[in-house]
Amino acid sequence: MEVVCRDGSATYAQAIRRSLPDAVQVGDRWHLWHNLAEVVLKEVAAHSTCWGKTGPPLREGARAETTRQRWQQIHDLLDHGVGLLEIARRLNLALNTVKRYAHIDQPDQLVRAPQYRPTLVDPFRDYLRGRRREDPAVPVHQLLAEIKQRGYPGSHNLLYRYITQGRVESDRPAISPKQLTRYLLTRPDKLQVHQRERLEATTTACHEMTVLAALVGDFAALLAPAAGNDDRLTDWIDQARAEDLPHLHAYTRGLEFDRDAVNAALTQPFHNGRTEGMNTKPR
Repeated sequence: MEVVCRDGSATYAQAIRRSLPDAVQVGDRWHLWHNLAEVVLKEVAAHSTCWGKTGPPLREGARAETTRQRWQQIHDLLDHGVGLLEIARRLNLALNTVKRYAHIDQPDQLVRAPQYRPTLVDPFRDYLRGRRREDPAVPVHQLLAEIKQRGYPGSHNLLYRYITQGRVESDRPAISPKQLTRYLLTRPDKLQVHQRERLEATTTACHEMTVLAALVGDFAALLAPAAGNDDRLTDWIDQARAEDLPHLHAYTRGLEFDRDAVNAALTQPFHNGRTEGMNTKPR
């Protein structure tokens, strides 16, 4: 056996060296990308206070007001030297809830914009927005008839909820760190227009997000095996380590630890990504 394709496990690497000392070990590209995805999610979540400001304005309501009042109560007690356990007892709250509020500097960080699941109405949002701009009083049943002619397969109730939730007028629907990470890891030509616009807005919210997006794109290019990719990887690692992205730093250390196998993955055609994808899917 001349070539063994594996993940980044040190145990596997050692076993292969012992049993097949002359075999070339090739890191699996699926694992390289999968591991990067996990790290990118951590970085995206860490910078949510930056890119979160690009989202829709917060909808004020009873829950938001309760959150602010609770934050104020907890911080007032903290300012008077009351301990976390005693605060939990006085306010009849779980200790973990008190800890979470205590570690937040501003109450607005606890108030989240509503997050919605994709619906059958989404593809018709631009049309609905234009119609409501032309005629703010247009009835829902009229809009339903018009988008039905354009292929809308959903119900009147679904459209009604969509409109009353303010989703037609919202240019920037709420997005989670996981969703944003998915956008970052998707080929740009596979994203819809509104997804590309949202990605651009969030990745320019701060320097770290801008750099993270660029590094993800550059690493994706390395996954097409080619001569010289090992040198390009060195440059990529240097760029990543020069930025304030600690989770990505840990990822680069893993690459360096298994550097020979990673170099082989980026310069040779061998891989078992399809198998790994199928193995991971049911987990």
